[in-house]
Amino acid sequence: MSADFTDELETRLCRYAAIDSQSDEDSPSTPSTEIQYDMLNLLVEELKEIGAQDVQLTDYATVLATVPGTADGPTIGFLAHVDTAPQFNAAGVKPRVIKAYGGGDISFPDNPDLVLSPKDHPYLATKAGDDLITASGTTLLGGDDKAGVAIIMTMARHLIDNPAISRGPIRLAFTPDEEIGRGVHSDLPRDLAADFAYTLDGGPQGEVVYESFSADRGVVKIKGVSIHPGYAKEKMVNAIHLASKIIQTLPQATETPETTNGHAGFLHATDMTGGSSEMEIRFILRDFERDGLAAKGDLLRQVCAAVAATEPRAEITCEITPQYRNMRYWLEEDMTPVELVREVCRAHGIEPFSPPIRGGTDGSRLTELGVPTPNIFTGMQCIHGPLEWISVQDMAAATRVCLTLAERAVRG
Repeated sequence: MSADFTDELETRLCRYAAIDSQSDEDSPSTPSTEIQYDMLNLLVEELKEIGAQDVQLTDYATVLATVPGTADGPTIGFLAHVDTAPQFNAAGVKPRVIKAYGGGDISFPDNPDLVLSPKDHPYLATKAGDDLITASGTTLLGGDDKAGVAIIMTMARHLIDNPAISRGPIRLAFTPDEEIGRGVHSDLPRDLAADFAYTLDGGPQGEVVYESFSADRGVVKIKGVSIHPGYAKEKMVNAIHLASKIIQTLPQATETPETTNGHAGFLHATDMTGGSSEMEIRFILRDFERDGLAAKGDLLRQVCAAVAATEPRAEITCEITPQYRNMRYWLEEDMTPVELVREVCRAHGIEPFSPPIRGGTDGSRLTELGVPTPNIFTGMQCIHGPLEWISVQDMAAATRVCLTLAERAVRG
């Protein structure tokens, strides 16, 4: 496949990244932020412009479309999410392109103290000569997952412009709120109507992921006894003190993000809010195995119960809710979508590798709901922070892989 795609991908990613579409975990609405419609509505317009069929924006804020098939074959879905992570500033993103990266340290115009160095990021050292895209130093870039959006849109445009390319029907989906674990609505498997699918939400070139964390969310609420501090002796119950006891009783040297890697899960306190009268602590629980995840939930409940027993006048509740599950449980029953993309990568001279990702994708939930959906690389690096960068050539490689996937699926 001789098409280059780099100019189109660069233009698309820079256009998409400049749009603020950050999600908000505290919002109950769908999407969690109105600004995500700026991306969703733009994609509806662009899909219609390139000639996609069945373009719609669902009532659960997902854009769906069809690239018509030209041969008999399975219906393949390709997905990316439009929201960016809430962990870092995403307003006022100023994408910049570093043409033919010459190696060495990269500085940032809006943050002179910030340095992206190949000494700290070995993958960067392999990208000399590539065109890189970064932000300006005060925001994330949003390549997670607007790189995936750009790749899918470029693939779709190329297929529609080249009807001689043999492929079955292709279904596209662009979801909101993936970063807060709410990207896949229960109706999406039915509406996508794909035999299997791929998310474009992965990292280095060659990464093909079929194993993700299983994830739960924990919320601990503590209600103390409030009284004027001048008259509080033997009457006040300070919720802050009880919250601190819970944190201190939980493991510190093990089972936290900063002490685990590989296949080890963790229990992570992400937020603590409130005051002496009431406190709320939010946790994320992660493990690759169901039993390990359940054990972390049990541990949190046990710690809360133990602290509550020290102060019967307080009220402590612990609510744990499921988010997503390791896609491996279902994909290992039929590895066909994984083996297909591995075969295609090798056909393009890319050696695939499949690390367990210490996170999740829309594919985790979609696989659980019955649509096998492994994750394909985009090239995104240093995500969720100001050092985020991506190689346009990695994006082009992912685009070629997706196009060849469509063809190989028809040939079986």
